[in-house]
Amino acid sequence: MRSRFLSFLEERQNQDISIYISTIFFLSLKMGALYIWVFHINIQSWMEGVVLGLTSIGSAVFLLGIGFIFPKKIRIAALFTIHFLLTLLLFGNVLYYRFYIDFITVPVLLQFQNVGGLSQSTFELISYFDILLFLDFFILGLLLRKNWLPDLSMKRKVWPKVAILAIVVPLALSLVINTGFWKKSYDKELIVKSLGLYHYHLYDLFVYSKTSVNSVFADETEIMEINKYTKGKQKQANQSELHGMAKNKNVVLVFLESTQSFVIDKQIDNQEVTPFLNKLKNESLYFSNFYHQTAQGKTSDAEFIIDNSLYPLPGGSVFVRRPQNEYYSLPHILKEQGYYSASFHGNDAQFWNRSVMYETLGYDQFFSKEYFEVNEDNSVNYGIKDIPFLEQSIPYLQTLPQPFYSKMLTLTNHFPYLLDPEDQFIEEANTSQGVVNRYFTTVRYEDEAIKTFFEQIKDTDLYKDSMFVLIGDHYGISRNYYDALEEVLEMPITQTGHVELQKVPLIIHIPGMEGQVINKVGGQVDLRTTILDLLGIEEEKETVAFGTSLLSENHKNLVIFRDGSFATAHHIFSEGECLSKSTGEKVKRNKCTPYFDQVQRELNYSDKVVFGDLLKFLTNDRK
Repeated sequence: MRSRFLSFLEERQNQDISIYISTIFFLSLKMGALYIWVFHINIQSWMEGVVLGLTSIGSAVFLLGIGFIFPKKIRIAALFTIHFLLTLLLFGNVLYYRFYIDFITVPVLLQFQNVGGLSQSTFELISYFDILLFLDFFILGLLLRKNWLPDLSMKRKVWPKVAILAIVVPLALSLVINTGFWKKSYDKELIVKSLGLYHYHLYDLFVYSKTSVNSVFADETEIMEINKYTKGKQKQANQSELHGMAKNKNVVLVFLESTQSFVIDKQIDNQEVTPFLNKLKNESLYFSNFYHQTAQGKTSDAEFIIDNSLYPLPGGSVFVRRPQNEYYSLPHILKEQGYYSASFHGNDAQFWNRSVMYETLGYDQFFSKEYFEVNEDNSVNYGIKDIPFLEQSIPYLQTLPQPFYSKMLTLTNHFPYLLDPEDQFIEEANTSQGVVNRYFTTVRYEDEAIKTFFEQIKDTDLYKDSMFVLIGDHYGISRNYYDALEEVLEMPITQTGHVELQKVPLIIHIPGMEGQVINKVGGQVDLRTTILDLLGIEEEKETVAFGTSLLSENHKNLVIFRDGSFATAHHIFSEGECLSKSTGEKVKRNKCTPYFDQVQRELNYSDKVVFGDLLKFLTNDRK
């Protein structure tokens, strides 16, 4: 069968140029369609559109042209193989983008095994329309079979000249239109817009190779500059009037998996989605303008940001890429004050490389899946259900030396939001998307789990001696499901609305303390300093922390996202536009320009710290 197929291709070998041109056409067409309908690339001028089109065609000309390296008799087979692999890469980006709203990076591919590989979550993202990505193979096969393609010729030496021209001209235009785009490697959409998707992947490979050796050439002068910058921020806003209100108390940090702020006070068919959290926030410090700042590492990013007051990496997870660095994390700081640190998670210890990273971050104990009684009845989706997880965790909490810092990671409210019927406390929403419908039921289950946890821990001596911090780790509903989410929210989701949907709950409950709403704009990078403020602990001066206390009067109302966008009290900068929060309309760019330098500086500084392992110079000084 194989020899007959190769013989058939050999008979059509004079049509290799026709196949080459056809595959360039189809690949460029697919990229263009994805830019518009899947990746939603924000084209701000016709010249940007021309550049994106030319760079995409140029990459197709170059990559498919590699087929001309092969002998003529197998050249068509080589062209088909390259075209198939390039299409698979497109398909991989489509699946990844649908949930992460991001493009695949080299670190993501390298950490594939660390995060569990393929799962039901992956298959949930596949659409019937995806077959269209592979439709051109059937068309090309038919054209070959019917012998409807003309015989064309091109000298072998011509292709390199064509390829170079197809790459150099669009790249030169891009350098003019998107000046300095290479300085903003954190903005992957800008890189894709400037280089095209395939050249973006080559650029990403270059950046990955470069950052992999950064720590070898790092020196102490770099960290001194960064330390001076963050020390200035800390001096201005690291304490508040509530400084020391939770002095010597245990810290119980509970991650609310995939929980966004829009579920708070939300009702489905007149039933509250979060009845317990609604009540708890009225008896706690509730932060109404708090945003997640995670990137491709999702929950592991949230852990990293909160423990270190650093930003996540632009590609991959710090937990996987830089677990052997030296950090001065929250467990390290608290240990100097006599605190014991433990993390609780009902999944495998190796998931997201936590067993290694927790040791690096200074945790004394990791209660992973092996510590819990997990069976078919009490687990769903990614692991043990939240109610039995939290119930089984309380006895372990009681055994910890006090004071302690404990981190508890819930699991049930995880994409694709699966739930057993007996655990459903609320009816599903009624939209066109099952994922959105189920999301509200799993959030409701999570809320019930938190309620059960509080009821049971109040029966112990731990309650009055602890400060409870409940925080959403990252978004749960991605842009891919906004059409259905609009049905529930009963309003269109605009560009500003998308950024506002990145708000996650932050509730800090100190027993006996009156409730208060904090309207300061902030993010996960600010939580470490806020916790230390309440504990009455001074931040170590010789370290790097980009956050400031959300309780301080001098806290700057600014939250920076990994892609370079940001939000203030009144404005949002997203997709290259400055927007009014109140109206959603585009406003003069000068409303946002005062923040540009700080945003770019902090993201670049944070990357230097992690990629260069720069904190080792400061930790050596402390030793």
